[in-house]
Amino acid sequence: MLQSISENISRQLSDEEIVTRILAGQKTLFELIIRKYNSRLYRIGMSIVHDSMEVEDIMQTTYVKIYENLARLENRSFFGTWLTKIFINESLLQLKRKQRITSVSEINTKTEINNTMQIPVNAIINKELGKALEDALMQLPEKYRIVFVLREMEDMNVAETVTALGISAANVKTRLNRSKSMLREHLSSYYKNNQVFHFHLTRCDRIVDKVFDKLQLQRS
Repeated sequence: MLQSISENISRQLSDEEIVTRILAGQKTLFELIIRKYNSRLYRIGMSIVHDSMEVEDIMQTTYVKIYENLARLENRSFFGTWLTKIFINESLLQLKRKQRITSVSEINTKTEINNTMQIPVNAIINKELGKALEDALMQLPEKYRIVFVLREMEDMNVAETVTALGISAANVKTRLNRSKSMLREHLSSYYKNNQVFHFHLTRCDRIVDKVFDKLQLQRS
């Protein structure tokens, strides 16, 4: 119920308006930002790090960093792109740290991801489709997988993707086309399915609670 109310409010207010109000003293409105972008960040994070709990940690770190630097954002209308870029950088840093510490086999990584996906029994067909797409996506090289997730699953335009990844528009288009060609054609109609890297309400609530705790904010 709380999430639906927050979603309704966030749809009525632009990111720019929400940020302006937060900086004016309505700090608890930061929850709207967290709930709005949780699903996007989780999907992107899973496509990079492949570990749900690590992704949650990176999300929390990113939200805290964003909150502490809100006043430095000059163009608030590009908030979503700014947030996404910072999160991608944090995810890539975590991936590099993991690779330095230990190497995990591709089979074990797939098993861990599949085990963390909680899908309702009444959506068993979508579960199979989602699992098939997740497996197919994980076969793609990282640079193609990230572009695919941003453009096709998160509906970010070319300009936003260029800013988020720091590559040229031509590279974005090339990598997107390449990623599509590497995915099996019969999966193409399912890649927007909500079961792929699904972000559950319980996970969303947990992120909000932990971020607010770190920022020492009291929810109204």
